[in-house]
Amino acid sequence: MATTSSTTSSTAVSATSSGSATAQLLSTLGAGSGINSASLAEQLSTAQFASRLDQLSAKNDKLTTRISAASTLKNMIGSLATSMGDRVRTGDLAVTPVIANSTVATVTKGSVTGSGTLSLEVTQLAKGQTLTTPTVSPATATVGSGTLTLRFGSIAAGAFTADATRSQIDITVASGATLADVASAINAKGAGISAYVATSSSGAQLVLKGADGAANGFVLEANENAGDPGLASLAWNPATGSAARLKTSASDAAYTLDGVARTSTSNTIADAAPGVSLKLTGTNTGSPTTISFSDPASSITTAMNDLVSALNEIVSELNTDTNANTGTLTSDPGARAFRRTLTGLSSSVVMPNAATGAPKTLADIGLATNRDGTFTLDTNKLSKVLASNPSEVSAMFTNGLYGVYATLDKVSRGATSATDPNSLGGSIATMTKQQTAISTLKSDLATKQETLRTQLVSRYAKLDTKLSDSKSTLSFLTAQITAWNSKGN
Repeated sequence: MATTSSTTSSTAVSATSSGSATAQLLSTLGAGSGINSASLAEQLSTAQFASRLDQLSAKNDKLTTRISAASTLKNMIGSLATSMGDRVRTGDLAVTPVIANSTVATVTKGSVTGSGTLSLEVTQLAKGQTLTTPTVSPATATVGSGTLTLRFGSIAAGAFTADATRSQIDITVASGATLADVASAINAKGAGISAYVATSSSGAQLVLKGADGAANGFVLEANENAGDPGLASLAWNPATGSAARLKTSASDAAYTLDGVARTSTSNTIADAAPGVSLKLTGTNTGSPTTISFSDPASSITTAMNDLVSALNEIVSELNTDTNANTGTLTSDPGARAFRRTLTGLSSSVVMPNAATGAPKTLADIGLATNRDGTFTLDTNKLSKVLASNPSEVSAMFTNGLYGVYATLDKVSRGATSATDPNSLGGSIATMTKQQTAISTLKSDLATKQETLRTQLVSRYAKLDTKLSDSKSTLSFLTAQITAWNSKGN
């Protein structure tokens, strides 16, 4: 009996131990079943790609910093070139003509540089012939039909002399035409005669205006249809026509420049004298006016000082960006090329067609490059060359193919070229492409990360189902073991 009792007790203890272990396992699994599978999948998929995404983000941030630095340099040299161009266009850096009596003419710089003073007397302005027709009332009245003919030449002493080199212009006038129709037909020919209808209280008149110059006079002939008369009333010539219809005679401009009498078919006269182009606007018979030339020495000195300051700002920025230890563009090919360009700026030839002895380079007018790459201005050298070659120095500050502005513009264009890999613009283009590639890689990794997350969510969902099933089984077993243990007691 003792043996039996001992065995029974042992079995009870074993069952109790088994129940305790099962309960512990059930408790553990029960806790595990509370795990959020979606959150776990998110964490695992993120961890899988975090390192690579962080590396790409770091590279992208570095490229952004480098692009910003290169863009700043590019914009600085671009702004300098633009500013110099604006300064040149104001005209205060060049020898420019100035007229004392601005009512007589406006003066502008010619193709070369002028000096000294000139006298100008204008006795007659160039004009075009203005002719009117008889008054028609009402304005909508018909004028007959047939053909009007314009002949060109000169009119003097009441006689017309035709220009044999110019063809006559025939204008067909249809039946029922009004003055407005005639004006439209004349204008459509494009023969240098403009026509319009002027209406007043007494009726309407056709007004015809020719080009400036004595050789641009004209007469108007008419060949009317016998069955539809009236067109002949529009005809005019100086010999038989009414003088009152000739409002203005065609004439050349007449002026005296530096004591020499001249004429011009136009009031605009290019290169009338070295350094001077004229646009005549009035007469001053008997009261000649003076044309002189400005002295830009002071403005050029100021401009050169401003140029040195601007260049040194660029050099300072460039030195910071290319610092061996802290620079963002230390090994950038565009930055290196830009430095070489700036280093050779003072010695570059800006006036290749300059005469012997005239300044050709920026160094010739005082720009010097220091060992550290910065610039200084030798004001004594600039003053001397301005005194000895004022016109030649002024010519360096013009808006043309050569000169200071053209040189800075060339430097700017070279630095901003996106197609040259050895330029700031080229570096920016290359780095921008690299950023695009990084963006693509990050997008691809994000896609792979999402794919992995989806897969893990699916796997963990199945595991949750199996875990739930196991929990149910263990609950049943626990209940059975508990029952057995109760019977054993």
